[in-house]
Amino acid sequence: MKRSTSRRADRMSDAILREIARLLAEEVADPRLELVTVSGVRMNADFSVAEVMLTYSGDEERHKQVEAALKKASGFLRTRLGKALQMKKTPELRFSFDDYLEDMVYERHET
Repeated sequence: MKRSTSRRADRMSDAILREIARLLAEEVADPRLELVTVSGVRMNADFSVAEVMLTYSGDEERHKQVEAALKKASGFLRTRLGKALQMKKTPELRFSFDDYLEDMVYERHET
């Protein structure tokens, strides 16, 4: 995915981050998505795809549960996102686990 580096992409990423975080906290009722935090959003060059990076703790089973819950909720999230941000074309949402913080914690304990 070729990332966009424009100001417009930054503004859109920030708006999507805030709205997805709000939706996960207030409107998605799936208990598998509790304590899931949106850590960032990246837009591709033509704004058709938003990569939503998430952090959450747990083992491999927890990761699978969160992925399944996100897959199930993605249509709802995309619809609500489009309405809340009044977008003509809502980008496709792709979710990925952001292990940056986890890596920092493990590196710190190893030294």
